Amino acid sequence: MKDERNEYVDSDMQQFTNKLGLVLENVLENFEVTFFKGLTFLPDMAMHFGSFAVKEDFTRVTGQSDLVDGIGIIFHNIFEHYGNKEPENRKARHTMEAPYVRIFPYTISQTLQFKKNTQVSHVSISISAQYLKDFLKEEAEHFDYLFDRANSFWIEELMTDDILRTVNEIAKKQEPGNLKSFYYKVKAMELLFYLFESLKKRENAENLKLNAKEIQAVYNVRDKIVSSLSNFNTIAELKQIAGMNEFKLRKIFKQVFGMGVYDYYQHLRMKEAARLLREEKLSVSEAGYEMGFENLGHFTRVFEKHIGKKPKKYMQNLQQN
Repeated sequence: MKDERNEYVDSDMQQFTNKLGLVLENVLENFEVTFFKGLTFLPDMAMHFGSFAVKEDFTRVTGQSDLVDGIGIIFHNIFEHYGNKEPENRKARHTMEAPYVRIFPYTISQTLQFKKNTQVSHVSISISAQYLKDFLKEEAEHFDYLFDRANSFWIEELMTDDILRTVNEIAKKQEPGNLKSFYYKVKAMELLFYLFESLKKRENAENLKLNAKEIQAVYNVRDKIVSSLSNFNTIAELKQIAGMNEFKLRKIFKQVFGMGVYDYYQHLRMKEAARLLREEKLSVSEAGYEMGFENLGHFTRVFEKHIGKKPKKYMQNLQQN
């Protein structure tokens, strides 16, 4: 017997992608969709969000959009939404892929790897470059790299609390009974505001034109860093993984991720330390040792720099909430 709910969701997805000139081909057969909602504000913008379980390993190469000079912004796996009818054993079976916020031009195709039995959630915004530039008005000059057609940019941004909250408001709150399209457009603009507020804090620097090979190289470096947060890999090891010299690696890495290699490592390290305090209920000393610190005073200083509070104060705030 066919699942009528899934047929309805699949139909919504097909209608949405058709409006944008996208082709799903045989993609849907690899997913079990929990929920999906797509909204178009054409010719300037579109937004869709949803959650799905991956049934089989597969690779998808993203295509073009009918949006003129389209820019894609993906908030990936920042929220969890399984729906009220999802059984407990299904929740246990699926693991979440790593979260990220990514900005890219549709002129560069993304190769997306999906692994069987993983749960994927997202809020995605597609926007025309000119509409975004008009929206930013006098602030647009800070983001010239987004609007230079000769420049192939690729950006990954860390999540702020405001981004996290707004994404969850879009995806998890009960939708309004009236003015739905207006509501979601306002929320999309709110999300863009917080994202660009964060991006503006990046240091101004000359941006290199990137190709797919260079982008993949710095992601290989990032993956190596993430795999060993308690022990920093040497630059010699990382540049060998990237297949480029140290100067180029540092420049491209900072261009994509918004901070230097070591600062990025320390930031992720402290994010993991905060998670250990928050979710694993480790003590400050235990979290510090777990992250490879022998000097707890040093751990406290680094934690405060990246999290904004000393670890003991961070734990006190958790207990009060």
